Amino acid sequence: MYRENYIDALRNELLEMVERNLSPVAIKYEYSEVPLETNIKWRPQVLVLGNYSSGKSTLINDLLGGEIQKTGQAPTDDSFTVITCDTSESTVDGEITITEERDGKYLLNDAEYPFESLKKHGERFAAHFRLKKVNSPFLRNLAIIDTPGMLDSITERDRGYNYQEVIGDLAQIADLVLILFDPHKAGTVREAHTSLRDTLPTRTFEDRVLFVLNRIDECNSLTDLLQVYGTLCWNLSQMTGRKDIPPIHLIYSRQAALQHEKIEGQRNSYLKYLGNQHEVLKKAVLDAPQYRLDNLASFAETHGERISHLLEALVSYKRKRNRNRWRLGFIGFLGGIILGAGALIGAMVTGVAGAVDPQMLFYGAGGIAAVFFLIWLITGMRYFSRRFHKKQLKNLETLTPLNNQTRRDNWESIRDRLEAYLRKHNGLFSLSEAKSAFATVRRVCEKGTKDVREALNELAAMGSDFEEQPEGRILPKLNLNLPGPDLPGRSLAASEEAPIDTGRL
Repeated sequence: MYRENYIDALRNELLEMVERNLSPVAIKYEYSEVPLETNIKWRPQVLVLGNYSSGKSTLINDLLGGEIQKTGQAPTDDSFTVITCDTSESTVDGEITITEERDGKYLLNDAEYPFESLKKHGERFAAHFRLKKVNSPFLRNLAIIDTPGMLDSITERDRGYNYQEVIGDLAQIADLVLILFDPHKAGTVREAHTSLRDTLPTRTFEDRVLFVLNRIDECNSLTDLLQVYGTLCWNLSQMTGRKDIPPIHLIYSRQAALQHEKIEGQRNSYLKYLGNQHEVLKKAVLDAPQYRLDNLASFAETHGERISHLLEALVSYKRKRNRNRWRLGFIGFLGGIILGAGALIGAMVTGVAGAVDPQMLFYGAGGIAAVFFLIWLITGMRYFSRRFHKKQLKNLETLTPLNNQTRRDNWESIRDRLEAYLRKHNGLFSLSEAKSAFATVRRVCEKGTKDVREALNELAAMGSDFEEQPEGRILPKLNLNLPGPDLPGRSLAASEEAPIDTGRL
């Protein structure tokens, strides 16, 4: 009980830190369309991807212990299905059934679920998104998200929504991603290539992805299986760009294998030498909640660093813009002085000055200088400011140093957002607010996430045998309630900490 309370306390502290310090900044500077905590406040999730007919539905049914998803050789389901536990229902005579089904509109608009950010994918996606509640005890601490099978010759127009973008958004909030292949299409489908090569590496971490070769009972012999395994390894190396092939779980459905044996009238005797890693995979899925806190901490660290990099670039841009405007202003002022002085000298040289009151002559020269400066502000300064803005948009990489791989990875994640924000607002935003937000986010990155990691290390040192609260030990209070960003509509609470030096930008 104490361990569970400790985990809950850590989770609540971390969510509060994200809600108070990161989300307001993320929304204001358009890093995210919805509060960041929306994506992490729900239960642990396992995302199941794979080619069509790779056995995703069969695997899910085996895990849950009932016929929940439709199965078949051809594509049987083109929907993203969130399968979660209905705690209000219990099994009747051990039967696992669907107790409630809701459509995508319900899922996208119910604050209980972390899918509000998926609204951007449009009506066609919403029509292919649904919820199933199941009375399976397997789902007591997690949820499973089934996905449409990956196909070879299909485009966004064919589906009506951007499949890869949806996959990326779901992978970002998932604690475990299973990628299933079958012997008949061992990694040769184009959508699978795009997902593994481009989508998943930018939206999740390698240690959250498990590769599964399913339906191995359908190989006619051990030689056949070895050929399939070798083909999959080769294709994975091409798709992931990795030379070291990750572990591949070899599984099959015992029930499906028995049916196959009856139909074919044969038994694949080689299976007994390989075993079935189905139980190993099942344990990995059940262990997903144990990694939830680590994943939440990584979520805060990753987004904190990316938002920090975004703000660093914005501050750098604004400082360059301000320097450019001061330079242009000085040029206009100096030009006005020169023009006024030239007019005064000209009047003296031509003899006009002798017929005019000297005071009026100086007023006239000053007026000419002022008119020139005003025209410069309205036309010349605007023109050159627009040129500066366009030039900076073409050279965004010059705004911040990219001197290590971590910064380059962060830059890849925020560059498009940065460009979109600068284009939309034409580079007009408050430098002081951006610096205040940057200081807040840096405190989260340098202090908040460090405290979280220390608390996680203490939790790991406890082991799993802490049931009662030991004497003298209290639940964690991480002091993560750092002062929020000084943004319009909210005040920045006084902090006893020394302010972070943003001058180094």
